[in-house]
Amino acid sequence: MLVLIPAYQPDGRLADLVHELDRHHVLVVDDGSGPSYDMVFEEARMAGAEVIHLDRNRGKGFALRTGFAHAAAAYPGHDVVCADSDGQHRPADIEAVAARVGVTPAAMVLGVRRFTGRVPARSRFGNAATRVLFRLVTGLSVTDTQTGLRGYPARMLGWLGRVPGDRFEYELRLLLRAARDRLAIEEVGIATVYLDGNRSSHFRPLQDSVRIYRPLLGFAASSLLAFGVDAALLAVLVSATDQLVLSAVLARVVSATLNYSVNRRAVFGEGVAHRRAAPRYAALAVASLSANVVVLEWLNTALGSLAVAKVLTEVTLFAAGFAIQRAFVFGRGRPSGGEPVAHLEPVMEATGT
Repeated sequence: MLVLIPAYQPDGRLADLVHELDRHHVLVVDDGSGPSYDMVFEEARMAGAEVIHLDRNRGKGFALRTGFAHAAAAYPGHDVVCADSDGQHRPADIEAVAARVGVTPAAMVLGVRRFTGRVPARSRFGNAATRVLFRLVTGLSVTDTQTGLRGYPARMLGWLGRVPGDRFEYELRLLLRAARDRLAIEEVGIATVYLDGNRSSHFRPLQDSVRIYRPLLGFAASSLLAFGVDAALLAVLVSATDQLVLSAVLARVVSATLNYSVNRRAVFGEGVAHRRAAPRYAALAVASLSANVVVLEWLNTALGSLAVAKVLTEVTLFAAGFAIQRAFVFGRGRPSGGEPVAHLEPVMEATGT
């Protein structure tokens, strides 16, 4: 087993962690920290780590992929456990995740925090929001989507290298891609540790949040675009023909074609065959159109306002449309072997610090 630690401008806690993991080979990837941190990495090397230096700061995702590629080439057959450099992951928890990877060679293992005790408000809110959004996007319940303590079996290293994302969004993209590909995800409870109010974090709230939430934002933008086209065409066609049902059908055909194209390319469908997704989307479009016409006509009659009825109809059908596209249209078949996420009893009690 190999422990991979991406590090950007770390402090002396990095060498301490390496020393405590002396039973394992430790690979540290310096993400372009700069000359002023050379001594910190030299101390880590003296403690037993292998250190790879990147010429400039490329982001956590890039550093992780660099480590995965090196592990696959230099240590074939070795499982990899990723940990952060700031001391938030205890050696005992790293060992617990490593042990679970060793007995579940087909699954990635997450060391999940329970967020008890003294947790910075930013971290508590961010994890709660991301957990909810992740469930909306994937339909899976993952306790801690932002954990940096993760274990990967050796057979998964090539797959890890193909997942895009250079910064903090990479780790969430891994989970999204695992859900899409129906890869198993297991959880091991770990301690919740935040040192110095999490001041050592290099997370940029605005830029990195946008990167992390981009998949859901992409679907919302795609739906908003299709809604705008649909509403505009509906208004024009109703004015020209005075036929609500016919106008709704024609407007939906145009907007659905646009929505499918955008979602397949930009939101769900990377790597999904058109010949499989298109018939499924067509079936969804027919069902959605039928529901849309029924609800729209009922609300228009009840409220006497086509504009208000249209907005309420689309809002009502938005969540259902997203879930069906995710699971049925652009999803992939579930492999044999059960549920993709296994919630295990905590190996270590989650405690606040």
